[in-house]
Amino acid sequence: MRKGFPVELVYQVFTLLIAFILVHALYVTLIRPQANAFLEQEAVNMQANPEYVQQRSFYVVIKDYEQESCFVLMLWAFAILGFKGKATYSQQKLLDQDLLRLPEDLPIGPEDTRDLANRLKSLPAYVQNYLLPRSLLTAIERFAATGNVQNVSTAARDICESEGERMESELSIIRYIAWAIPSVGFIGTVRGIGDALGQAHRAVEGDISGVTSSLGVAFNSTFIALVISIVLMFFIHQLQWMPERLVFDSERYIDHWFIRRLKN
Repeated sequence: MRKGFPVELVYQVFTLLIAFILVHALYVTLIRPQANAFLEQEAVNMQANPEYVQQRSFYVVIKDYEQESCFVLMLWAFAILGFKGKATYSQQKLLDQDLLRLPEDLPIGPEDTRDLANRLKSLPAYVQNYLLPRSLLTAIERFAATGNVQNVSTAARDICESEGERMESELSIIRYIAWAIPSVGFIGTVRGIGDALGQAHRAVEGDISGVTSSLGVAFNSTFIALVISIVLMFFIHQLQWMPERLVFDSERYIDHWFIRRLKN
């Protein structure tokens, strides 16, 4: 791939900041105020009626810092997934075009390679960096140098496979986020259980409100983290097949439109 301005890195940093700002603003203006108001009302109801059955609120379930962090990571992962999905889809659409612009039944000889290479080099710079034009150009240059069809096929397959491995490795940041989200939830679990143990003496005295509140933090953080992780992994698997399909279709395209028409 062409070395240049790290657009994807800047995009990832920018979307992480935006995700943090949006989620934190939502928590400050809506979620935590609503959760605190609900808990205060529940305390009043329990004080007025000892047999009152406590209700649950979604705001209370997601109010803690671990859940906030999980939502930030989720939005960040979705932004990266969208970026990579759009890039792969743009390359996939190129498979519907006739890049060589030759009659389908016209054989291709070594004398045609210069003209074919110039046609690919006339494409926009960003399109030339796509897998299909690069693979085609490599195959054309290999045929011009060797005139051997087997060498052409091997060269095209090698560059497609290396590109597939590169695209697969680029998903590592998303897999890291998918791993980090449950880990953040478990941090909340440890924090909540630790707080609960620190208030054990109050439970012995008959006041279990602090213990139950801390245990709520422990279980709620893990619950939200696991739910988010399940949803995120579904979209990761949906994205994962796109590069694989792109590599496979690119190999078929090169075989059909170029290799099968070569003259030894």
